[in-house]
Amino acid sequence: MEIRPTTDQDLGVFVDTLHTAFGRFPDTPAEGGGGVWWSAFEMDRSLLALAEDGRPVGTAGAYSFELTLPGGALVPVGGVTAVGVLPSHRRRGTLGAMMRHQLGELRARGEFLSVLLASEAPIYGRFGYGPATYTQRLTVPRRQAAPAVPRAGGTADAPAAGSVEVLRRAECGEILEEVYDRYRRAQPGALSRPHRWWELRAGQPPISPAPRYVAVHRDADGVPDGYASYTIGESDTLTVDETIAADDAVFSSLARFVLEHDLVARVVFKHFPPEHPLRWQFEDFRAGEVSNHTDWLWVRLLDVPGALTARGWCADGELVLDVTDPFLGEHGRHLLTVRDGRADCVPTDREPDLSLDVRDLGAVYLGGTAPSTLVRAGHIRAHRPGAAAVADALFRGERVPHCLHWF
Repeated sequence: MEIRPTTDQDLGVFVDTLHTAFGRFPDTPAEGGGGVWWSAFEMDRSLLALAEDGRPVGTAGAYSFELTLPGGALVPVGGVTAVGVLPSHRRRGTLGAMMRHQLGELRARGEFLSVLLASEAPIYGRFGYGPATYTQRLTVPRRQAAPAVPRAGGTADAPAAGSVEVLRRAECGEILEEVYDRYRRAQPGALSRPHRWWELRAGQPPISPAPRYVAVHRDADGVPDGYASYTIGESDTLTVDETIAADDAVFSSLARFVLEHDLVARVVFKHFPPEHPLRWQFEDFRAGEVSNHTDWLWVRLLDVPGALTARGWCADGELVLDVTDPFLGEHGRHLLTVRDGRADCVPTDREPDLSLDVRDLGAVYLGGTAPSTLVRAGHIRAHRPGAAAVADALFRGERVPHCLHWF
């Protein structure tokens, strides 16, 4: 078997091989090109696995993204995508060979993190990826959506100053791109959406050309600072693809706007952030039904010291982390010292406080999974009392990480 990088001339073969692996057929591009989810593939970052007779039997790609870390740092990451092996060539080591080859290429680019969305949860843990952000769905019947009565000293239920304007998706592409970019720079766990994604209309709504209405929120000066992309379907259900807001007040204003839409029985918020305060703003706390709570962004560390010193920290302390990487056959013991929001991470011979797999380090890296949870689950071993509590305090971020971007 041969694994080789691809060029632009390989796009057709790559797309056909990928779709065959999943038993699907490629979509037809929209008029003028683009408009399909795969149109933003970066062929200089993609791989083809070839059988002995030269036939393509597997694919793996990567996008060039920026990831927002706790503390606000923006770092380049490889967004792994389009991974598939033909049914006739599975369980022959093809997937593992492509993953190992790809991780080597990511390191050669100087990227110390890799991310992906896992089609099946059991697959990518063995390659060192851990679930690092989570998302959920919130369904709210309109008749139960009355706002809570303001409490003494409370401000959370006050709408943001400004206005909401309804536009069609085709009318506001630049607004969406600008608002999303400001949002993702402040939200830990968020990924960039490169301009070419918007230009090619690649991905899911509201990036894609699928018809949508967009409620655009403008601040008191008329500057767009939030939007909600939505459509109304069967059973009088208004479904919000995503809500992007500069702060909680803007989010609340957009939520109230869609919840007050005429001829709608219920509103479904897809990709509703965990621990968001909206449910507390209803008079009936049970009005919002949470469902489809699931993992979203998976993270893999390629350079443990580089990754740990790149993010910001909200507490001081130190830990000795004994980290194994079974897939790459690597092992390291690191002294993590945090002072005033910054970390130092150096090799050490000291006895470890925690022993963990690189996939578990990926899960806790953004602060979306508590180390103590993985200790209780038997994934991480704590070597002394209190080590898990110290790790919880260190890895917790100032905001819960959340990722909306689909790739």
